[in-house]
Amino acid sequence: MGIYRDLGRSPGVFGILFAQLTARFPFGMLSIILLLHIEQAYGLYTYAGIVLACQSFGQAIAGPLMGRLMGAFGMRPVLSITTLACSALLIAIAWVHLPLAVVAGMAFAMGIATPPVTPAVRTIYPKMVPGHQLSGLFSLDASAQEIIWVFGPVVAVFVSSQFGTEWGLMVAAAFMLFGGLWFIATKAVGRVRIPQARRRFGAVLRHPTVVIATIAGFLFVASFAALEAGIVAVFGHGALEAGVVLAVFAGGSLLGGLLVGHRQMRPWSMLLRSLVVLIGTALCLFSFEAWWLSVVLFLGGLGTAPMFAALSTTVSATVKFSETAESYGWVGTGQLVGVALGSAIAGVAIDQYGPVGAIIVSILFLLATVILSAACMRIIPDLKGRNATPIPDTEPVQLPDAAGSHVSD
Repeated sequence: MGIYRDLGRSPGVFGILFAQLTARFPFGMLSIILLLHIEQAYGLYTYAGIVLACQSFGQAIAGPLMGRLMGAFGMRPVLSITTLACSALLIAIAWVHLPLAVVAGMAFAMGIATPPVTPAVRTIYPKMVPGHQLSGLFSLDASAQEIIWVFGPVVAVFVSSQFGTEWGLMVAAAFMLFGGLWFIATKAVGRVRIPQARRRFGAVLRHPTVVIATIAGFLFVASFAALEAGIVAVFGHGALEAGVVLAVFAGGSLLGGLLVGHRQMRPWSMLLRSLVVLIGTALCLFSFEAWWLSVVLFLGGLGTAPMFAALSTTVSATVKFSETAESYGWVGTGQLVGVALGSAIAGVAIDQYGPVGAIIVSILFLLATVILSAACMRIIPDLKGRNATPIPDTEPVQLPDAAGSHVSD
């Protein structure tokens, strides 16, 4: 735990950590609330999956684009506009009953307007702590974000079951507004300036590590979207058990991140961590009793936050600082497309085969994650004895030559 004490000595680290967690808290609630809200309004989980997919595709488009815009216009203007727009659309979906196609369009617009808190904060982190502490900070971030998934599903299911899904969406909007404004007001957001990237949009995808992190994140998160839909379907939308089981899953991830995620990443780290999650999820097929699901998903969760920390560290250690925001945007895009496809496929599987269909979908996505991690071990960096600080940006320096003229070095 010494590394976490050292992190606490860096000014502003815990303040920005808590602010960005509050701003991102709604996304621990939205998947379940939208799933319940649309299913109740339109009658099928398939329709709910379509709406979630539209929201996630909007976020996928916005991810790398917002990272680029923050470099061009600054973090605060981009974060302010998107926070207000996304909250307004969320409130509208809660209270205005419209045709499904219109709601799907609003969900897509809400995805486009999602505040780019994650790429912003992960770009800020390398400027707040020494390089040797960066892996620990990414681990702490990945672990702490599990608070979102511990309390988010519980709050979502409780508010929706007691007061209605409309009020569940309103609570999510309130967290988005308050947390977003808190994060925007922090000194680090105003102080850190993302250099404008010199290469064209999308050039960061030439880095094999960015592509690996994007695809692995897509597969990994798709499995969670399918699993979440399956757990909700097991217990029904009026039961608190679904939120409790998902919270226990996230609790295992929180513990795993604190115990393992700060360790120096090796080429096989992603393989081992994703394999733990696969085993825990596969064991769900033996029983749908709440206690059994809680036990096996807690064990599987031990690999979740460490896996996310590995993805962030892989990107940070292999790209230039000016490219980090866009790179994390692409990684976020992969994860959001994963949410979209995982939710949509799970919705269809539930309607056709019941909750077991969604669990099997989750297992297949995790199996693909394990295979990819094994296949890419030669490309994943070995950070033993190294730090994960981004590669510094350099510019030509004018030096005088022997004749007194200037040449570029």
